[in-house]
Amino acid sequence: MYRDSSLLPAPVSSSRARPSQSICRKWYQLTGLQRCTLLLVLLAVSTLVLLYPARSHPISEEEEWAALERERAEYDVRRERLRGRAQHVPQRMPHADLIVDGLDRGDNGLPHHPPARHDREAEDREEEAEEKLRLLREDEKLRLLRQELREEQQELEDERRAQAELARNGGRPNNNNNDANNHINDANNDKDLHQGQVDEKMKLKEKQALERLQNEALAKLLELQRLQKQNHPDKGIVAAAEQTANGQFGSFRNAVESKDYGPKNSRQEAVVAMFRHAWKGYKDHAWGHDELLPVSRGHSEWFRLALTMVDALDTMYFMGLTAEFAEAREYIAHSLNLDQDVDVNLFECTIRVLGGLLSVFHLSHDRMFLDKANNLGERLAYAFNSGSKVPFSDVNLKTHRAHKPDWGSDSTTSEVSTIQLEFKDLSHLTGIKSYHDRVTEVMQHLKDLPKEDGLVPIFINANSGRFTGNTITLGARGDSYYEYLLKQWLQTGKTENMYKEMYLEAVSGIMRRLVKVSKPHGLTFIQELLGGAESPKMDHLVCFLPGTLALGAANGLDPSHLELAKKLMETCYQMYAVTATKLAPEIVYFQMGEGPDDILIHEADAHNLLRPETVESLFYLYRITKDKKYQEWGWEIFQAFERHCKVSTGGYSSLHSVKENPPRFRDKMESFFLGETIKYMFLLFGENDRILPLDKYVINTEAHPLPIFDPNDKPDL
Repeated sequence: MYRDSSLLPAPVSSSRARPSQSICRKWYQLTGLQRCTLLLVLLAVSTLVLLYPARSHPISEEEEWAALERERAEYDVRRERLRGRAQHVPQRMPHADLIVDGLDRGDNGLPHHPPARHDREAEDREEEAEEKLRLLREDEKLRLLRQELREEQQELEDERRAQAELARNGGRPNNNNNDANNHINDANNDKDLHQGQVDEKMKLKEKQALERLQNEALAKLLELQRLQKQNHPDKGIVAAAEQTANGQFGSFRNAVESKDYGPKNSRQEAVVAMFRHAWKGYKDHAWGHDELLPVSRGHSEWFRLALTMVDALDTMYFMGLTAEFAEAREYIAHSLNLDQDVDVNLFECTIRVLGGLLSVFHLSHDRMFLDKANNLGERLAYAFNSGSKVPFSDVNLKTHRAHKPDWGSDSTTSEVSTIQLEFKDLSHLTGIKSYHDRVTEVMQHLKDLPKEDGLVPIFINANSGRFTGNTITLGARGDSYYEYLLKQWLQTGKTENMYKEMYLEAVSGIMRRLVKVSKPHGLTFIQELLGGAESPKMDHLVCFLPGTLALGAANGLDPSHLELAKKLMETCYQMYAVTATKLAPEIVYFQMGEGPDDILIHEADAHNLLRPETVESLFYLYRITKDKKYQEWGWEIFQAFERHCKVSTGGYSSLHSVKENPPRFRDKMESFFLGETIKYMFLLFGENDRILPLDKYVINTEAHPLPIFDPNDKPDL
């Protein structure tokens, strides 16, 4: 709208109008659009003047650089501020990461409008300066590398001069012993060392330094190896290092240096990689706790005794994993607390923790493990304070109060009869006779109880000392009773024939009353007796039996035991082969009537707990028969575990159903997966019988090897 000029005030009379009056008159003569345009122009000019004030002299190069540095500092501040916001309020700033990435690229995270003073010449100067700085850094790296090379060459030159001096002396050492001469000769043989080898040597030194920081004891061991390898002239240094290393690690040096330990083929290397992945999950998310929850990246507690760590000690030893072993040893020595107000199951704590500590003591000769084992044995022994020869199932490590299980009034037959190997070994090592006597009294009591063909019910009352119930199975609650009959006979060099007789009677009863054949393909399996009634049910736990039967046959017992072992081994393998995941369920039933399938799997029984019994028996069958098919079956099982149970962030998980492909995780990695399953797979794929020879060791039910000993000999500790 235009303003009416007739309403304008009359001009002031004057011979010459003042500038302000002239401007006002002209302003009012303008249209509204013209006034807006003029205001915008004035605003733009004012902005330019404020942003770029006039200078009396040109901008120098130093000032230009200073301005660039200020702007760069502002960008850095803004980048860090945005990065912090992106980390703390991602819901409110969903594109914060993009903005920060843009700042890292140099575009401020916004449309790129370079400042007006960033002319092309200034940018070229900045790029040139950055290039010079990069070249200076590269020159410094090259200078350091050349300096290292010169130092190595100087060392070689000094050694050559020493060699020449030795030659001038007619081959007689000049104040040097033979070890020094050997050191010089070795150095002279390396005179063709080049720069690439220097780099490799530096990397090796860095790796050794990191290992020394991880564990002081391992550092001393590595130092001993280095001195011996170089034939160090100072025997006193070598002796001191050896004494220190032996005091802390014992013969673990042999595991590091011996060709017998560690992976020897691609399959064993794959098993070691599986162990490392499982150990990574445990170390990252459950260190010092009992078991890993790999999916939720947490942990579960049972006894608060670092079950997975203790179970895995001898596995690491056989694999030659020195760094992992040293870390675990350090924790057990200084952080494993046995004086806790916690109830533990006598059987589980004995086979896993006591057995694990004793096993690794025998392998390493590290007295710390034996001291821990004896401390634990003293606490567990209070479980024997019952009204009979049969121990209670549970005991408190701190208060020593022993009691029946929470779920019922009875102990389990397999539990009270599967603690003997460990306590007898502890008694032999410590000289504490009560350990041996208490577990022997249990077996003598079981021998005197009435049985049917050597077969026993799965429950026994600790107060009355009598069997309860009439369920007979070689699965849960019954299995290891039969296993330890044979192994107690073997443990003391076949000197206690009571156990041999009990074992032979039991196997005869198994063959007569429990062995059955399925339809239509004729798989041999072990049935259960429920109050005298037959049930074609078989737990995966029963798959320990082929290995036990084969071990007995290899020690001179009836050859028919080996033939039964082979048939049962085929059945246990088929429990894996028939499922969608190629992994076995916890329980199967066998077809005894008409139907297309021998093996039937109920939904409630379809879970897999990463159990070891099948690969355990495969190990025994391969060791004893050398039939390669047992290795091939084991490799198929390994691949199935790797394919379906591996959790990307570390660890392996049990499964809800082996009938589903892909299966669902249960989010639990049992300690026996590292202590038994992986260990038996590693041993199965090995060809060297000197690793764990079966005529020198007996393996407990948690896969912890204990040496066969003469009860009349005193151990050399």
